[in-house]
Amino acid sequence: MPTAPRRLRIEIAIVLALSLGASAVYSIVAIIARLTDERPLGQQSAALNQSRSSREWLDLTYQLLDVVFGVAVVALVLYLLWQPGRSPFRRIGLDLTRPGRDAASGLLLAAAIGIPGLALYAVGRTLGFTVAIVPQSLDAFWWTVPLLVLAALKAALVEEVIAVGYLFTRLRELGVGPWATIVSSALLRGSYHLYQGFGGFIGNAVMGVVFGWAYTRWGRTMPLVIAHWLLDIVSFVGYPLALGWWPELFAPPAD
Repeated sequence: MPTAPRRLRIEIAIVLALSLGASAVYSIVAIIARLTDERPLGQQSAALNQSRSSREWLDLTYQLLDVVFGVAVVALVLYLLWQPGRSPFRRIGLDLTRPGRDAASGLLLAAAIGIPGLALYAVGRTLGFTVAIVPQSLDAFWWTVPLLVLAALKAALVEEVIAVGYLFTRLRELGVGPWATIVSSALLRGSYHLYQGFGGFIGNAVMGVVFGWAYTRWGRTMPLVIAHWLLDIVSFVGYPLALGWWPELFAPPAD
């Protein structure tokens, strides 16, 4: 039995308020704070994957809890998409029925987004409309790299399952056209990255258009998750190497 449109709209609002919509609101507040700061935007920085405690075991505990509870909203939307006789994983193409093709498509998307994205970041830093991004500032422990890989997977699942798989499904059920859905999802994606500056908004909005088009064409979120996961692994794990090679581009500005 189809869900009433009003109920679907309320459901979408609740899901976004618990996840990416809330992140978008916080990011809008953050960019306002940055623009009204005494320092220019280009002299500010944003840190991801920060240490949560000076005690190693406690820091690891906090980081793992962040991953576990971070994907709880993914479980929620999959539950909401579940219907008797219809797997929510199959509905959005988040399964292992096409591993080879999904992996190849994910690699292609990662390259298509990653290389221009790096160029846009460099331009944004040069022109001063993007803050310096510090993808990770964790201490070097035996668990640091595996934890960053898990954090990258969490980000990929949350963003692609909610902003694409769930949102596209619900908006289609509401009768919203494909391009209106793609643009709406892309603007949402750009908005919750505004804390990175206007370069982060532009780059992620473009990524949203590309990923939305790919999902509309393929009907699968798995390639998007793979692409996003790879991009974030390279960003999180490769940051120290990039910092050593191009300190003028990746080093945070001095306070």
